[in-house]
Amino acid sequence: MCDALECVFDAVAETTTETAALLARVAAEERPPATADLAALRPGLRERLERLALMSGAGFVAAPGLLADAEAWLEWWQRGQGGEIRPLLLDLDPEHSAYADYTHWEWYALARDTGRRAVAGPYVDYLCSDEYSLTLSAPVTVGGRFAGVGAADVYLPDFEAAVMPVLQRLPEPACLVNSRGRVAASTNPQYLAGSLLKGPDFASVPSGPAEGEDSGDGADSADGRVTHEGLTLRACGGLPLILVTGGD
Repeated sequence: MCDALECVFDAVAETTTETAALLARVAAEERPPATADLAALRPGLRERLERLALMSGAGFVAAPGLLADAEAWLEWWQRGQGGEIRPLLLDLDPEHSAYADYTHWEWYALARDTGRRAVAGPYVDYLCSDEYSLTLSAPVTVGGRFAGVGAADVYLPDFEAAVMPVLQRLPEPACLVNSRGRVAASTNPQYLAGSLLKGPDFASVPSGPAEGEDSGDGADSADGRVTHEGLTLRACGGLPLILVTGGD
């Protein structure tokens, strides 16, 4: 669907790989990781933000209890309005911050619960930028245990600039949704960006039906399409997004 988004996910994969390796080295020292250890991630995060203009922020979000000296922590860098790249400094003390528990946010929960990369939003990112954004994320695991997520933010206007030319070339109204049915971009006036498209089982679309099986919901075993009340759903290659067409 969009090479630019694959590049962002490649950058997220770099973050998850680098973080997992760092945490494994700390574990080999037979001690818990601390916030100071995560400073080793900063050169890579800065380089990725400098390389990919589509990303507005990038970093690692630790699972609660992972670190010895902080219950919650974001090792996060973002691009300022003037283009400068700077660290995000947050007070995540639960006694002072309404955002201390980020585990219920979709970008965190989807990656944690599915064990796969995910797209969350668009939503107003009160935690990092106060901008309408999408977050692309993937789980970080060490020794088979979940340790947090690697992630990158993309402002909604930049995301739309990347994907709308593709959607506009399609012969019928279309939208992109995530695995929970949240509309990320749309040329269909019935389904605006940020709205929730209810009805189909979006989470089942990427894997599709097993070979030779009927999904029971209009699945076409030839190309993995799923139909639902006049809508056609297709996986977007390797991206964790579903292309929905029809319904005009």
